[in-house]
Amino acid sequence: MDNPFLVEVARGHLVESRHRGSVSVVEADGVTVLSLGDVDRPVFPRSAVKALQALPLIESGIAEQFGLTDEEIALACASHSGEPRHTAAAAAMLAKAGRDLSCLECGTHWPMGEAANRALAASGETPTALHNNCSGKHAGFICLACGSDTDPAGYVKAAHLVQQRVRAALEDITGASHDEDRSGLDGCSIPTYAIPLPALAFGFARFGTGIGISPDTAKAAGRIRKAVAQHPFMVAGTDRFDTRVMEILGERAFVKVGAEGVYCAALPELGYGIALKADDGTTRAAEAMMGGLLLRYLKLSDEERAAIERLAQPVLRNWNGIEVGGMTATGELMGAPSS
Repeated sequence: MDNPFLVEVARGHLVESRHRGSVSVVEADGVTVLSLGDVDRPVFPRSAVKALQALPLIESGIAEQFGLTDEEIALACASHSGEPRHTAAAAAMLAKAGRDLSCLECGTHWPMGEAANRALAASGETPTALHNNCSGKHAGFICLACGSDTDPAGYVKAAHLVQQRVRAALEDITGASHDEDRSGLDGCSIPTYAIPLPALAFGFARFGTGIGISPDTAKAAGRIRKAVAQHPFMVAGTDRFDTRVMEILGERAFVKVGAEGVYCAALPELGYGIALKADDGTTRAAEAMMGGLLLRYLKLSDEERAAIERLAQPVLRNWNGIEVGGMTATGELMGAPSS
């Protein structure tokens, strides 16, 4: 079965490109709100579940033990742009655990943020593991290991205590088995497990409401949501979709991108969790899909709606700055009646 076209890219008055995808929106009690496409095909959520992976750090009390700030907790959920505030916070987290960047096992890449990338290159310096977009998550893993009196070496391995706790937390909140035969290695070398979109959406509905999970887990989820809402810059960075959405909406929406066109969200006031995937793996399509769903479901002020529309329906310009087209979610995703 081909998934439906959920995003269109126009040039002039004609559609130039279209993106297929699948979407699941689920309530915290498990009731399906929306299902588009082949939602039962397991997908790797990748970085979209970083906030869920951070639950053991908070629920264990280790974040409190090391005095992690809300900025640092937000960074533990981040796919950050490698800007100075991001790298400084990751280094501070490691220092609180008595460690340094030599303990990071996420690998090294140039900053994802263009300005940060250019500035680092212009300085004549080279990137470190702190610039890896996952360094905050990994710093959180190292804190979890050290706070559990466990050697953090090898914390990326599936058999390590850290990944065992993370896997258990993911299974608990999504209700889905995270099987080794459906596992792979993420870009930062930790295990990633493929599960269906409804399970992901269900997990984020519970993450956003606390319904159906233990009081301690619900409290940890609330702490994470509050930290991210107060410091959305730490989750992504300058002009990034996740940061901009949560700057606009605050605690009304938690959104998180994953690689290969995956996006997840929690809408606490509605009790909804969202999980989607753009078939072609492009972030631009996944952002347009997520933006369209925010416009579809949330009651927004005129100012909020205009701000989200600018993100969900971006204008496309050529190298001279001339408007040449734009992107938009299709009527099927937006809930428009069929003709």
